[in-house]
Amino acid sequence: MRQSSLLLSLLFLWTAGIKGQSLIPSPLTYQPLTGSHPLERTYRIEPESKAVWRDAKAAGWDLLQHSPLTGRRGHTPVRSKARGIISLAAYVDDPRPEAYALRITPDTLWVQANTGAGWRHALTTLQWLADEGRNAIPCVSIEDAPALAWRGVMLDVSRHFYPVSTLYNVIDWLARYKMNRLHLHLTDAAGWRMEIKRYPLLTKQAAWRDAALWKTWWNGSRAYAHEGDSAAYGGYYTQNELRLLVKYASQRGVTIVPEIEMPAHSEEVTAAYPFLSCTHDPKGQADFCPGNDSTFTFLEHVLDEVMEVFPSADIHVGGDEAGKAAWPTCPRCTQRVKDEALPSVEALQGYLIRRVADYARRAGNRRIVAWDEVLDDSLAQDVQVMVWRDTSAVRKAIARGHDVILAPGAFCYLDAYQDDPSAGPEANGAYRPLSRVYAYRPLSALSPDERQHVRGIQGCLWTEYVPTTADVERMLLPRMMAIAENGWTGGETKNFAHFRQRAEAETNRLRAQGVNAFNLSAEIGDRAAARQTVEHKARGAKVIYHRPYSNTYAAGGDSALTDGRRGGWDYGTGTAWQGFISRGRLDVTLDLGAVTDVNRVALDFLQTAGPEIYLPAHFSIAAQDDDGRETMLFTHSEAEVRHTLPSVETLEWRGHVRTRFLHVRATNGPLGGWIFTDEIVVE
Repeated sequence: MRQSSLLLSLLFLWTAGIKGQSLIPSPLTYQPLTGSHPLERTYRIEPESKAVWRDAKAAGWDLLQHSPLTGRRGHTPVRSKARGIISLAAYVDDPRPEAYALRITPDTLWVQANTGAGWRHALTTLQWLADEGRNAIPCVSIEDAPALAWRGVMLDVSRHFYPVSTLYNVIDWLARYKMNRLHLHLTDAAGWRMEIKRYPLLTKQAAWRDAALWKTWWNGSRAYAHEGDSAAYGGYYTQNELRLLVKYASQRGVTIVPEIEMPAHSEEVTAAYPFLSCTHDPKGQADFCPGNDSTFTFLEHVLDEVMEVFPSADIHVGGDEAGKAAWPTCPRCTQRVKDEALPSVEALQGYLIRRVADYARRAGNRRIVAWDEVLDDSLAQDVQVMVWRDTSAVRKAIARGHDVILAPGAFCYLDAYQDDPSAGPEANGAYRPLSRVYAYRPLSALSPDERQHVRGIQGCLWTEYVPTTADVERMLLPRMMAIAENGWTGGETKNFAHFRQRAEAETNRLRAQGVNAFNLSAEIGDRAAARQTVEHKARGAKVIYHRPYSNTYAAGGDSALTDGRRGGWDYGTGTAWQGFISRGRLDVTLDLGAVTDVNRVALDFLQTAGPEIYLPAHFSIAAQDDDGRETMLFTHSEAEVRHTLPSVETLEWRGHVRTRFLHVRATNGPLGGWIFTDEIVVE
């Protein structure tokens, strides 16, 4: 009985600590103390040393000296004769660069930190608490430090262009959630977004296209326009605008990491400067020509101006999804392969990345970051790998000596739907709600030595379906808060209910300020059928696969189609949806184990056109005897794709038959692509 009382007391204290704070990200320790600290007062600041005061002042602590502590908008503070004390000291108990300690008593704010980042984080925490307080903030003791050094967001400004004010807002959110990287995807086929003075056509032509919406342009002409044309859509940031942005970000502890895509995703460049492609086609080719010395001259000149504007130690160079279509027949490329003794034309990508990385190292003492496709080639060890496709690439990169930044699409790509697809504008196919982003455990299954090579985590917002600033706000918020939490805590310990409560409160605060954050309070959630298992006559029955399922989308493997699990809006790895790509065909026999009365056979099929998952063009169900003779029960043909938004369609037969075996077939049509199903329901 005594032990139970003790456990209940400990549980109460732990719960009180959890409920007593709404910070995002959650601090390492949060211990409520007795009393509260009045807000309406000015302060006497007592720094331990000149060095401490220098760093704390640079982080903004001096602003509290003659002003009441309040971050509440629209609040007019009432000055009081009462003065509080702010005691600033070095944090000798924790040498980690971004660590801080904050102890709030009724009269004094005790603060410890070692670096500008630590002082900023302490001030951010204090201001957050002040935002929530009416006349006082709770007395509390906090000790805090991030698990990962790189905690960022990537914003694609190529597919759709946003005013620079949008970038300032993103920086403010990053700072509030103690994130420290803004990765700007400045170049891609849809538009070049940075002024490069040596190559004026990049902003006079490559920054403009003939349709505002990316989808219209990509599925239509893919033509570029000229600055000043009446129908031209696009824009770019001047170097002066970017310098001011860099300064603003730096003052808030945020580093802006620029990305210049190479060798692929470069149609806009090769349309403006056709000699940089293998074919010299003025319509624009996806890949630079790595056999052409002019390509490297161009890239080095561009990097010179990029490095002059952005002081970031890291420069992102893309390196993803290179088609390399023209390289095998390009005389310059084949000659380069011979001259450099490369094993194949494919190896030219690695050659280009190595050469660019070497230039960035020599010319600006910068380190290169690239998407994980570059692991297919040999690279210098100081090239950092940003993992987006498969988390297995993390260990592969580390084993080869590379540092990694984690951005796996299944958790960190924020361009997907965050709610029922019918409830909002079109997105990029998948379903990635706040719970899915939060569920990521970035350091899971890594050894202590491997963890040393993980620099951090990043959320990525690709913007094919994000045309406006309001859409940027809706897609980033609140999901970037989950990225922040995972980067700060390491994601080892999870309490989604508590996190969601904090995220909903923060989202409501943002919406009250006019920010178009997604309304968590009105979230519909996943497909209803996915929330519970289904019982039926084939539950647990054997499935014989005549065509293999994809190992990438295996769901539960050989038992996936009879395990009672239904698919939701998320088709990704680990869900109930099983994917078939082999010759575009689902072909299975269901063994019920004994002759059974069957009155209904039904399968759900997913369609989401973005990743080329389509309803089957032809579908059939047949009863089969022990000798393999079949009696056709049902056939169905689909003329074309009927839905733009993700949807699920049930194909079923109703009637009566006695059989042990059911043969189910589904094939795709002229569009090809995937077939996804989740369960063969037999009643």
